[in-house]
Amino acid sequence: MCHDFPTTPKQELDRRLDSLQRHLVRQQIDGALILQNTDLFYFAGTSQQAHLYVPAAGRPLLLVHKSLERARSESSLASIVKLSSPKELGDLIREAGLMVPGRLGLELDVLPASLYLSYSRIFKNSSLVDISSSIRHIRSIKSEHELECIRQSAAMAAAVAESVKDLILEGLSEIELAGLVEAEARKRGHQGVVRMRLFGGELFYGHLMSGQEAALPSCLASPTGGSGLSPAVPQGAGLSRIKANEPILMDYVFAKNGYLADQTRIFALKGLPRDLVAAHQAMLELQEELQIMAKPGVEAGELYDFAVQWTRARGLADWFMGADNDRIRFIGHGIGLELDEFPFLAKGQKMRLEENMVIALEPKLIIPGRGVVGIEDTHRVTPNGLERLTGFDQAIQVIM
Repeated sequence: MCHDFPTTPKQELDRRLDSLQRHLVRQQIDGALILQNTDLFYFAGTSQQAHLYVPAAGRPLLLVHKSLERARSESSLASIVKLSSPKELGDLIREAGLMVPGRLGLELDVLPASLYLSYSRIFKNSSLVDISSSIRHIRSIKSEHELECIRQSAAMAAAVAESVKDLILEGLSEIELAGLVEAEARKRGHQGVVRMRLFGGELFYGHLMSGQEAALPSCLASPTGGSGLSPAVPQGAGLSRIKANEPILMDYVFAKNGYLADQTRIFALKGLPRDLVAAHQAMLELQEELQIMAKPGVEAGELYDFAVQWTRARGLADWFMGADNDRIRFIGHGIGLELDEFPFLAKGQKMRLEENMVIALEPKLIIPGRGVVGIEDTHRVTPNGLERLTGFDQAIQVIM
């Protein structure tokens, strides 16, 4: 062993790989080649530079370019070999006693076109097909091991949120406050990296913003944007100063041992105007309604439709999940190893919820010129609705 880090239990990897192999058999795919870092970690227990070949039947083969020693210490897979060049893939698959696939599955939602063309030459006698939806569906159902990892990240979220109350000072810039909060998270084991599957999707911890700056729209597929520090990264904390009587938004993703918990809380120096307090309370009430509705078998899009109707009936629709043309059309998203996992609680989504999916539910109001109020919590889908995993107080945290 070259480290003392936690590893994914062998029975956990076996369960995941068995599920993938059953998907391959149903789709008449002979084997899958897993390349993306997050999928590698999920199915092999390591994020070392590698290719994981999973046959429809037989023992998976992990082919490692760098670092072989670390991959062998991190993964419980039985077959882990050195790969000097992708051109060796076919030969190494045959040497392991496996057949080179006639139909080969690839993660075509994330695989760059240049690599796709390269693998089409390496596997010139194979038909390359997409298995990304199968992988994402498998990953959307969390095991007890994964739920425990997410609970650890949720516990970090609560501890850091508690510490924020001692860090906020009037006149402090958003970016200074963000640095202090992020230091608290790092001390508690935050891995620093927040992974997203969406092409071009980037996030550094999350969004910590205040007042009208928090209501600035931006490029990220998120209800909040913020000014950021430059057009190069036009989101998140900026140079604006923390002021009394303005909402301070802390929408952070907490990440430990690979797994994420997403939590938003609102802080305020000396309190907020009554209308903003009422708007925040409305979002708490909406979340409670959605927690009851979100049961196995419910279509994801139904939850979004309900939320839109609920806010429209209360005169809040103009600010719900953004303003004007910058509004996003979802109310929540799956979360696990990545921030944007299945299911998406979005307009028109037909995917049905299943037990032990994990969802970040985030009803927010973005009020131009004033700021953001609302909530985000990470939940597990149960037969009785959503179980909230992020347990920090949902009320506006007033600092006197």
